[in-house]
Amino acid sequence: MQRTAWSHGQRLLTAGLVFMVTAIAFEGLAIPTVLPATLDDLGGLVLYGWAFSAFWLTNLVGITLAGLEADRRGPLLPFVAGTICFALGLAVAGLAPSMAWVVAGRAIQGLGAGAIGSVTYVAIARGYSSEAQPRMIAVISSAWVLPGLLGPALAGYITEATSWRWAILGLAPLLPLAALAVAGPMSRLGVAVPARSPGGAVGKVRDAFQLAVGAAVLLGSLSAPSLLLGAPAAIVGVLLVRGPLQRLLPPGTLSARPGPGAAVVVLALVSASFLGVEAFVPLAVSSIRGAGPIAGGLALTAAAVTWATGSWLQARLAPRRSRRALTAAGLLLVMVGIALETLVPLTAVPAVALAAFAWAVAGLGMGLAYSTATLVIIETAPVGGEGGASAAAQLANTLGIAVGTGLAGGVVSLSASTILGLAPGIAIANLLLIVAAAIGLAIVGRMPDRPPERRTRRMPATDHGPTL
Repeated sequence: MQRTAWSHGQRLLTAGLVFMVTAIAFEGLAIPTVLPATLDDLGGLVLYGWAFSAFWLTNLVGITLAGLEADRRGPLLPFVAGTICFALGLAVAGLAPSMAWVVAGRAIQGLGAGAIGSVTYVAIARGYSSEAQPRMIAVISSAWVLPGLLGPALAGYITEATSWRWAILGLAPLLPLAALAVAGPMSRLGVAVPARSPGGAVGKVRDAFQLAVGAAVLLGSLSAPSLLLGAPAAIVGVLLVRGPLQRLLPPGTLSARPGPGAAVVVLALVSASFLGVEAFVPLAVSSIRGAGPIAGGLALTAAAVTWATGSWLQARLAPRRSRRALTAAGLLLVMVGIALETLVPLTAVPAVALAAFAWAVAGLGMGLAYSTATLVIIETAPVGGEGGASAAAQLANTLGIAVGTGLAGGVVSLSASTILGLAPGIAIANLLLIVAAAIGLAIVGRMPDRPPERRTRRMPATDHGPTL
Protein backbone atom coordinates (compact mmCIF):
# COMPACT_ATOMS: atom_id res chain seq x y z
CA MET A 1 0.00 0.00 0.00
CA GLN A 2 1.31 3.44 -0.93
CA ARG A 3 2.51 5.65 1.90
CA THR A 4 2.66 9.42 1.82
CA ALA A 5 4.06 12.00 4.21
CA TRP A 6 1.68 13.40 6.78
CA SER A 7 1.19 17.11 7.26
CA HIS A 8 1.63 18.66 10.69
CA GLY A 9 -2.14 18.96 11.05
CA GLN A 10 -2.69 15.31 10.16
CA ARG A 11 -0.15 14.21 12.76
CA LEU A 12 -1.85 16.37 15.38
CA LEU A 13 -5.27 14.98 14.50
CA THR A 14 -4.12 11.36 14.68
CA ALA A 15 -2.12 11.90 17.87
CA GLY A 16 -4.98 13.77 19.53
CA LEU A 17 -7.56 11.12 18.69
CA VAL A 18 -5.28 8.34 19.93
CA PHE A 19 -4.56 10.22 23.16
CA MET A 20 -8.25 10.81 23.87
CA VAL A 21 -9.18 7.17 23.26
CA THR A 22 -6.22 6.06 25.41
CA ALA A 23 -7.38 8.34 28.23
CA ILE A 24 -10.91 6.94 28.08
CA ALA A 25 -9.49 3.41 28.05
CA PHE A 26 -7.28 4.07 31.09
CA GLU A 27 -10.24 5.51 32.97
CA GLY A 28 -12.51 2.65 31.94
CA LEU A 29 -10.04 0.03 33.20
CA ALA A 30 -9.13 2.00 36.34
CA ILE A 31 -12.69 2.38 37.65
CA PRO A 32 -13.31 -1.33 38.36
CA THR A 33 -9.92 -1.43 40.11
CA VAL A 34 -10.44 1.57 42.41
CA LEU A 35 -14.19 1.36 43.06
CA PRO A 36 -13.86 -1.15 45.94
CA ALA A 37 -11.58 1.33 47.72
CA THR A 38 -14.07 4.09 46.96
CA LEU A 39 -16.79 1.99 48.55
CA ASP A 40 -14.67 1.40 51.66
CA ASP A 41 -14.11 5.15 51.95
CA LEU A 42 -17.56 6.51 51.12
CA GLY A 43 -19.99 3.63 51.61
CA GLY A 44 -23.12 3.43 49.46
CA LEU A 45 -23.19 -0.20 48.35
CA VAL A 46 -26.68 0.25 46.89
CA LEU A 47 -25.20 2.66 44.31
CA TYR A 48 -22.18 0.52 43.42
CA GLY A 49 -23.66 -0.93 40.22
CA TRP A 50 -24.95 2.44 39.09
CA ALA A 51 -21.38 3.72 38.91
CA PHE A 52 -21.17 1.56 35.77
CA SER A 53 -24.77 1.82 34.54
CA ALA A 54 -24.86 5.63 34.73
CA PHE A 55 -21.79 5.83 32.49
CA TRP A 56 -23.27 3.68 29.72
CA LEU A 57 -26.72 5.26 29.83
CA THR A 58 -25.45 8.82 29.42
CA ASN A 59 -23.00 7.46 26.85
CA LEU A 60 -26.04 6.81 24.66
CA VAL A 61 -27.05 10.47 24.91
CA GLY A 62 -23.52 11.71 24.16
CA ILE A 63 -23.20 9.46 21.13
CA THR A 64 -26.50 10.61 19.64
CA LEU A 65 -26.11 14.32 20.24
CA ALA A 66 -22.49 14.43 19.08
CA GLY A 67 -23.25 12.53 15.87
CA LEU A 68 -26.11 14.91 15.13
CA GLU A 69 -24.03 18.02 15.77
CA ALA A 70 -21.09 16.68 13.77
CA ASP A 71 -23.33 16.38 10.72
CA ARG A 72 -24.99 19.76 11.30
CA ARG A 73 -22.02 21.93 12.35
CA GLY A 74 -18.87 19.86 11.98
CA PRO A 75 -17.01 17.69 14.49
CA LEU A 76 -15.05 20.34 16.42
CA LEU A 77 -17.78 21.67 18.70
CA PRO A 78 -19.08 18.28 19.93
CA PHE A 79 -15.48 17.07 20.37
CA VAL A 80 -14.61 20.03 22.60
CA ALA A 81 -17.88 19.73 24.52
CA GLY A 82 -17.27 16.01 25.05
CA THR A 83 -13.74 16.65 26.30
CA ILE A 84 -14.97 19.24 28.80
CA CYS A 85 -17.70 16.89 30.05
CA PHE A 86 -15.26 14.01 30.44
CA ALA A 87 -12.74 16.14 32.38
CA LEU A 88 -15.51 17.62 34.54
CA GLY A 89 -16.85 14.16 35.29
CA LEU A 90 -13.41 13.02 36.41
CA ALA A 91 -13.20 16.01 38.75
CA VAL A 92 -16.67 15.39 40.21
CA ALA A 93 -15.99 11.68 40.80
CA GLY A 94 -12.47 12.23 42.13
CA LEU A 95 -13.58 14.89 44.63
CA ALA A 96 -16.85 13.17 45.52
CA PRO A 97 -17.96 13.36 49.18
CA SER A 98 -20.36 10.42 48.74
CA MET A 99 -21.08 7.55 46.38
CA ALA A 100 -24.00 9.50 44.93
CA TRP A 101 -21.52 12.12 43.72
CA VAL A 102 -19.32 9.38 42.24
CA VAL A 103 -22.34 8.17 40.25
CA ALA A 104 -23.04 11.74 39.13
CA GLY A 105 -19.42 12.13 38.00
CA ARG A 106 -19.60 8.85 36.10
CA ALA A 107 -22.77 10.04 34.36
CA ILE A 108 -21.02 13.23 33.23
CA GLN A 109 -18.03 11.17 32.06
CA GLY A 110 -20.32 8.92 30.04
CA LEU A 111 -21.83 11.91 28.27
CA GLY A 112 -18.35 13.12 27.31
CA ALA A 113 -17.00 9.68 26.40
CA GLY A 114 -19.97 9.07 24.09
CA ALA A 115 -19.40 12.37 22.31
CA ILE A 116 -15.67 11.76 21.90
CA GLY A 117 -16.20 8.24 20.58
CA SER A 118 -18.82 9.35 18.07
CA VAL A 119 -16.73 12.25 16.77
CA THR A 120 -13.63 10.03 16.52
CA TYR A 121 -15.27 7.93 13.80
CA VAL A 122 -16.62 11.03 12.07
CA ALA A 123 -13.01 12.27 11.87
CA ILE A 124 -11.91 8.93 10.43
CA ALA A 125 -14.69 9.01 7.82
CA ARG A 126 -14.00 12.61 6.74
CA GLY A 127 -10.30 13.08 7.44
CA TYR A 128 -8.75 9.97 5.86
CA SER A 129 -8.85 8.35 2.46
CA SER A 130 -10.95 5.23 2.00
CA GLU A 131 -7.74 3.18 1.80
CA ALA A 132 -6.56 4.60 5.14
CA GLN A 133 -9.81 4.12 7.08
CA PRO A 134 -9.27 0.42 7.97
CA ARG A 135 -5.79 1.30 9.24
CA MET A 136 -7.09 4.19 11.33
CA ILE A 137 -9.71 1.94 12.92
CA ALA A 138 -6.84 -0.41 13.84
CA VAL A 139 -4.86 2.53 15.26
CA ILE A 140 -7.81 3.50 17.45
CA SER A 141 -8.21 -0.10 18.62
CA SER A 142 -4.49 -0.21 19.42
CA ALA A 143 -4.99 2.73 21.77
CA TRP A 144 -6.49 0.19 24.19
CA VAL A 145 -3.34 -1.96 24.33
CA LEU A 146 -1.27 0.15 26.73
CA PRO A 147 -4.22 0.73 29.09
CA GLY A 148 -4.97 -2.99 28.93
CA LEU A 149 -1.39 -3.81 29.90
CA LEU A 150 -0.85 -1.14 32.54
CA GLY A 151 -4.20 0.37 33.50
CA PRO A 152 -5.43 -1.93 36.30
CA ALA A 153 -1.98 -2.35 37.85
CA LEU A 154 -1.21 1.38 37.69
CA ALA A 155 -4.59 2.32 39.16
CA GLY A 156 -4.09 -0.19 41.96
CA TYR A 157 -0.61 1.13 42.71
CA ILE A 158 -1.79 4.76 42.83
CA THR A 159 -4.69 3.77 45.08
CA GLU A 160 -2.39 1.97 47.51
CA ALA A 161 0.37 4.59 47.42
CA THR A 162 -1.86 7.69 47.66
CA SER A 163 -5.64 7.50 47.27
CA TRP A 164 -8.28 6.23 44.88
CA ARG A 165 -9.04 9.89 44.19
CA TRP A 166 -5.71 10.48 42.42
CA ALA A 167 -6.26 7.43 40.21
CA ILE A 168 -9.35 9.22 38.88
CA LEU A 169 -8.15 12.84 38.94
CA GLY A 170 -4.79 12.28 37.26
CA LEU A 171 -6.09 12.48 33.69
CA ALA A 172 -8.36 15.51 34.10
CA PRO A 173 -5.79 18.29 33.48
CA LEU A 174 -4.41 16.63 30.33
CA LEU A 175 -7.65 16.31 28.37
CA PRO A 176 -8.22 20.00 27.53
CA LEU A 177 -4.62 20.20 26.25
CA ALA A 178 -5.29 17.31 23.84
CA ALA A 179 -8.46 19.02 22.63
CA LEU A 180 -6.54 22.22 21.91
CA ALA A 181 -3.93 20.25 19.94
CA VAL A 182 -6.49 18.80 17.53
CA ALA A 183 -8.75 21.86 17.29
CA GLY A 184 -7.05 23.21 14.16
CA PRO A 185 -7.03 20.08 11.98
CA MET A 186 -10.48 19.01 13.18
CA SER A 187 -12.00 22.40 12.37
CA ARG A 188 -10.86 21.98 8.76
CA LEU A 189 -12.93 18.82 8.38
CA GLY A 190 -16.00 21.03 8.34
CA VAL A 191 -19.46 19.92 7.26
CA ALA A 192 -19.79 17.60 4.26
CA VAL A 193 -23.09 18.35 2.48
CA PRO A 194 -25.23 18.08 5.64
CA ALA A 195 -27.84 15.34 5.52
CA ARG A 196 -31.36 16.30 6.54
CA SER A 197 -32.47 14.77 9.82
CA PRO A 198 -36.07 13.52 9.45
CA GLY A 199 -37.06 14.29 13.02
CA GLY A 200 -35.00 17.46 13.33
CA ALA A 201 -32.65 18.34 16.15
CA VAL A 202 -35.41 18.48 18.78
CA GLY A 203 -36.61 15.01 17.79
CA LYS A 204 -33.09 13.58 18.02
CA VAL A 205 -32.61 15.05 21.49
CA ARG A 206 -35.93 13.58 22.62
CA ASP A 207 -35.01 10.21 21.13
CA ALA A 208 -31.62 10.21 22.87
CA PHE A 209 -33.12 10.82 26.30
CA GLN A 210 -35.98 8.39 25.75
CA LEU A 211 -33.46 5.75 24.70
CA ALA A 212 -31.44 6.30 27.87
CA VAL A 213 -34.53 6.11 30.09
CA GLY A 214 -35.84 3.02 28.31
CA ALA A 215 -32.46 1.31 28.54
CA ALA A 216 -32.34 2.10 32.27
CA VAL A 217 -35.77 0.55 32.79
CA LEU A 218 -34.81 -2.49 30.71
CA LEU A 219 -31.57 -2.99 32.63
CA GLY A 220 -33.41 -2.58 35.91
CA SER A 221 -35.84 -5.32 34.90
CA LEU A 222 -32.96 -7.78 34.57
CA SER A 223 -32.17 -7.47 38.27
CA ALA A 224 -35.75 -7.24 39.53
CA PRO A 225 -36.40 -9.38 42.63
CA SER A 226 -39.34 -11.20 41.01
CA LEU A 227 -40.80 -12.00 37.61
CA LEU A 228 -43.95 -10.06 38.52
CA LEU A 229 -41.88 -6.89 38.71
CA GLY A 230 -39.28 -7.72 36.08
CA ALA A 231 -41.57 -8.72 33.22
CA PRO A 232 -43.69 -5.52 33.14
CA ALA A 233 -40.55 -3.39 33.49
CA ALA A 234 -38.93 -5.24 30.58
CA ILE A 235 -42.01 -4.65 28.40
CA VAL A 236 -42.03 -0.94 29.26
CA GLY A 237 -38.31 -0.73 28.55
CA VAL A 238 -38.66 -2.38 25.15
CA LEU A 239 -41.55 -0.09 24.22
CA LEU A 240 -39.55 2.98 25.22
CA VAL A 241 -36.41 2.06 23.24
CA ARG A 242 -38.08 0.70 20.11
CA GLY A 243 -39.14 4.04 18.62
CA PRO A 244 -35.83 5.87 19.23
CA LEU A 245 -33.84 2.95 17.84
CA GLN A 246 -35.93 2.90 14.67
CA ARG A 247 -35.21 6.61 14.16
CA LEU A 248 -31.57 6.72 15.29
CA LEU A 249 -30.29 3.59 13.54
CA PRO A 250 -30.12 2.90 9.77
CA PRO A 251 -33.44 1.83 8.21
CA GLY A 252 -34.14 -1.86 8.66
CA THR A 253 -31.73 -2.32 11.58
CA LEU A 254 -34.26 -3.83 14.00
CA SER A 255 -35.21 -6.44 11.40
CA ALA A 256 -31.56 -6.96 10.32
CA ARG A 257 -32.47 -5.99 6.75
CA PRO A 258 -29.62 -6.63 4.27
CA GLY A 259 -27.30 -3.62 4.15
CA PRO A 260 -25.76 -1.35 6.80
CA GLY A 261 -28.54 -2.19 9.27
CA ALA A 262 -27.40 -5.81 9.40
CA ALA A 263 -23.85 -4.65 10.20
CA VAL A 264 -25.21 -2.58 13.10
CA VAL A 265 -26.99 -5.65 14.52
CA VAL A 266 -23.86 -7.79 14.16
CA LEU A 267 -21.81 -5.13 15.96
CA ALA A 268 -24.32 -5.03 18.83
CA LEU A 269 -24.36 -8.82 19.18
CA VAL A 270 -20.59 -9.29 19.15
CA SER A 271 -20.22 -6.52 21.75
CA ALA A 272 -22.92 -8.10 23.92
CA SER A 273 -21.39 -11.57 23.76
CA PHE A 274 -17.73 -10.66 24.27
CA LEU A 275 -18.08 -7.89 26.86
CA GLY A 276 -20.96 -9.58 28.66
CA VAL A 277 -18.72 -12.58 29.32
CA GLU A 278 -15.63 -10.47 30.04
CA ALA A 279 -17.31 -8.79 33.02
CA PHE A 280 -17.19 -12.11 34.88
CA VAL A 281 -13.83 -13.48 33.75
CA PRO A 282 -11.88 -11.97 36.70
CA LEU A 283 -14.56 -13.20 39.11
CA ALA A 284 -14.26 -16.76 37.81
CA VAL A 285 -10.46 -16.75 38.09
CA SER A 286 -9.90 -14.82 41.29
CA SER A 287 -12.92 -15.77 43.41
CA ILE A 288 -14.21 -19.14 42.24
CA ARG A 289 -10.79 -20.62 41.47
CA GLY A 290 -9.02 -18.62 44.20
CA ALA A 291 -6.18 -17.32 42.01
CA GLY A 292 -6.40 -13.70 43.21
CA PRO A 293 -7.20 -10.40 41.50
CA ILE A 294 -3.87 -9.96 39.69
CA ALA A 295 -4.24 -13.37 38.04
CA GLY A 296 -7.83 -12.49 37.15
CA GLY A 297 -6.61 -9.44 35.27
CA LEU A 298 -4.14 -11.40 33.14
CA ALA A 299 -6.92 -12.69 30.89
CA LEU A 300 -8.12 -9.14 30.25
CA THR A 301 -4.59 -8.07 29.39
CA ALA A 302 -4.24 -10.97 26.94
CA ALA A 303 -7.52 -10.01 25.25
CA ALA A 304 -6.49 -6.34 24.98
CA VAL A 305 -3.39 -7.35 23.03
CA THR A 306 -5.11 -9.85 20.73
CA TRP A 307 -8.04 -7.46 20.14
CA ALA A 308 -5.56 -4.93 18.73
CA THR A 309 -3.91 -7.74 16.74
CA GLY A 310 -7.25 -8.71 15.22
CA SER A 311 -7.98 -5.11 14.34
CA TRP A 312 -4.64 -4.78 12.54
CA LEU A 313 -5.33 -8.03 10.68
CA GLN A 314 -8.59 -6.45 9.54
CA ALA A 315 -6.66 -3.41 8.34
CA ARG A 316 -4.33 -5.56 6.23
CA LEU A 317 -7.00 -7.90 4.89
CA ALA A 318 -9.96 -5.54 4.36
CA PRO A 319 -8.70 -4.06 1.05
CA ARG A 320 -8.74 -7.47 -0.63
CA ARG A 321 -10.92 -9.79 1.49
CA SER A 322 -14.64 -10.25 1.99
CA ARG A 323 -16.10 -8.19 4.83
CA ARG A 324 -18.49 -11.03 5.56
CA ALA A 325 -15.71 -13.62 5.79
CA LEU A 326 -13.63 -11.47 8.17
CA THR A 327 -16.62 -10.80 10.42
CA ALA A 328 -17.70 -14.44 10.43
CA ALA A 329 -14.18 -15.60 11.32
CA GLY A 330 -14.13 -13.14 14.20
CA LEU A 331 -17.50 -14.30 15.56
CA LEU A 332 -16.41 -17.94 15.40
CA LEU A 333 -13.27 -17.13 17.40
CA VAL A 334 -15.34 -15.25 19.98
CA MET A 335 -17.63 -18.29 20.36
CA VAL A 336 -14.67 -20.66 20.76
CA GLY A 337 -13.07 -18.35 23.33
CA ILE A 338 -16.27 -18.11 25.38
CA ALA A 339 -16.72 -21.90 25.27
CA LEU A 340 -13.18 -22.42 26.58
CA GLU A 341 -13.66 -19.70 29.20
CA THR A 342 -16.76 -21.51 30.47
CA LEU A 343 -14.51 -24.39 31.59
CA VAL A 344 -12.64 -22.11 34.04
CA PRO A 345 -15.27 -22.00 36.83
CA LEU A 346 -16.44 -25.59 36.23
CA THR A 347 -13.26 -27.68 35.98
CA ALA A 348 -9.93 -28.24 37.71
CA VAL A 349 -7.89 -27.18 34.67
CA PRO A 350 -5.22 -24.57 35.65
CA ALA A 351 -7.36 -21.46 35.82
CA VAL A 352 -4.87 -18.72 34.96
CA ALA A 353 -3.44 -20.39 31.85
CA LEU A 354 -6.81 -21.52 30.49
CA ALA A 355 -8.49 -18.16 31.13
CA ALA A 356 -5.67 -16.22 29.48
CA PHE A 357 -5.57 -18.51 26.44
CA ALA A 358 -9.35 -18.63 26.03
CA TRP A 359 -9.76 -14.89 26.31
CA ALA A 360 -6.84 -14.25 23.98
CA VAL A 361 -8.70 -16.31 21.35
CA ALA A 362 -11.91 -14.38 21.99
CA GLY A 363 -10.03 -11.06 21.88
CA LEU A 364 -8.57 -11.90 18.48
CA GLY A 365 -12.07 -12.64 17.19
CA MET A 366 -13.41 -9.44 18.70
CA GLY A 367 -10.73 -7.40 16.95
CA LEU A 368 -11.67 -8.93 13.59
CA ALA A 369 -15.46 -8.81 13.94
CA TYR A 370 -15.82 -5.48 15.75
CA SER A 371 -13.43 -3.59 13.48
CA THR A 372 -14.86 -5.02 10.25
CA ALA A 373 -18.48 -4.36 11.21
CA THR A 374 -17.57 -0.81 12.23
CA LEU A 375 -15.77 -0.30 8.92
CA VAL A 376 -18.83 -1.47 6.97
CA ILE A 377 -21.08 0.97 8.85
CA ILE A 378 -18.94 4.07 8.25
CA GLU A 379 -17.89 3.26 4.67
CA THR A 380 -21.52 2.80 3.57
CA ALA A 381 -22.62 6.11 5.12
CA PRO A 382 -24.09 8.68 2.71
CA VAL A 383 -22.00 11.76 2.06
CA GLY A 384 -22.78 14.20 4.85
CA GLY A 385 -24.20 11.41 7.03
CA GLU A 386 -20.93 10.23 8.58
CA GLY A 387 -21.97 11.53 11.99
CA GLY A 388 -25.17 9.51 11.94
CA ALA A 389 -23.31 6.39 10.84
CA SER A 390 -20.69 6.88 13.55
CA ALA A 391 -23.43 7.36 16.11
CA ALA A 392 -25.14 4.17 14.92
CA ALA A 393 -21.92 2.18 15.39
CA GLN A 394 -21.38 3.62 18.85
CA LEU A 395 -25.01 3.09 19.83
CA ALA A 396 -24.83 -0.54 18.73
CA ASN A 397 -21.67 -1.10 20.75
CA THR A 398 -23.00 0.66 23.85
CA LEU A 399 -26.38 -1.07 23.82
CA GLY A 400 -24.65 -4.38 23.23
CA ILE A 401 -22.42 -3.87 26.26
CA ALA A 402 -25.30 -2.71 28.45
CA VAL A 403 -27.62 -5.58 27.50
CA GLY A 404 -24.87 -8.22 27.51
CA THR A 405 -23.55 -7.30 30.95
CA GLY A 406 -27.07 -6.77 32.28
CA LEU A 407 -28.25 -10.16 31.02
CA ALA A 408 -25.17 -11.93 32.37
CA GLY A 409 -25.43 -10.10 35.69
CA GLY A 410 -29.09 -11.04 36.09
CA VAL A 411 -28.43 -14.72 35.33
CA VAL A 412 -25.38 -14.90 37.63
CA SER A 413 -27.19 -13.10 40.46
CA LEU A 414 -30.25 -15.35 40.17
CA SER A 415 -28.16 -18.51 40.09
CA ALA A 416 -25.99 -17.41 43.04
CA SER A 417 -29.11 -16.91 45.15
CA THR A 418 -30.31 -20.47 44.50
CA ILE A 419 -28.91 -23.94 45.03
CA LEU A 420 -27.17 -23.76 41.64
CA GLY A 421 -24.48 -21.41 42.91
CA LEU A 422 -22.13 -18.89 41.34
CA ALA A 423 -20.07 -21.10 39.00
CA PRO A 424 -23.04 -22.66 37.16
CA GLY A 425 -24.55 -19.18 36.89
CA ILE A 426 -21.48 -17.91 35.05
CA ALA A 427 -21.56 -20.97 32.79
CA ILE A 428 -25.25 -20.46 31.94
CA ALA A 429 -24.66 -16.77 31.20
CA ASN A 430 -21.74 -17.70 28.94
CA LEU A 431 -23.86 -20.18 27.00
CA LEU A 432 -26.60 -17.58 26.48
CA LEU A 433 -24.04 -15.14 25.12
CA ILE A 434 -22.63 -17.80 22.78
CA VAL A 435 -26.17 -17.98 21.38
CA ALA A 436 -26.09 -14.19 20.88
CA ALA A 437 -22.84 -14.53 18.92
CA ALA A 438 -24.36 -17.38 16.88
CA ILE A 439 -27.29 -15.14 15.93
CA GLY A 440 -24.77 -12.54 14.79
CA LEU A 441 -23.03 -15.19 12.70
CA ALA A 442 -26.35 -16.02 11.02
CA ILE A 443 -26.86 -12.34 10.14
CA VAL A 444 -23.36 -11.78 8.70
CA GLY A 445 -24.53 -12.86 5.25
CA ARG A 446 -26.80 -9.81 5.12
CA MET A 447 -23.94 -7.34 5.54
CA PRO A 448 -22.48 -5.52 2.52
CA ASP A 449 -19.58 -7.65 1.34
CA ARG A 450 -17.48 -5.04 -0.46
CA PRO A 451 -16.96 -1.30 -0.03
CA PRO A 452 -19.12 0.95 -2.19
CA GLU A 453 -17.69 2.78 -5.15
CA ARG A 454 -15.35 5.54 -3.98
CA ARG A 455 -17.25 8.77 -3.39
CA THR A 456 -15.98 12.31 -3.42
CA ARG A 457 -16.20 13.83 0.04
CA ARG A 458 -15.90 17.50 0.79
CA MET A 459 -12.32 17.82 2.09
CA PRO A 460 -10.01 20.78 2.59
CA ALA A 461 -8.57 21.90 -0.74
CA THR A 462 -4.98 21.17 0.27
CA ASP A 463 -5.66 18.21 2.55
CA HIS A 464 -7.16 15.03 1.11
CA GLY A 465 -6.24 12.88 4.11
CA PRO A 466 -3.19 10.68 4.55
CA THR A 467 -2.69 7.43 2.74
CA LEU A 468 -1.15 5.26 5.42
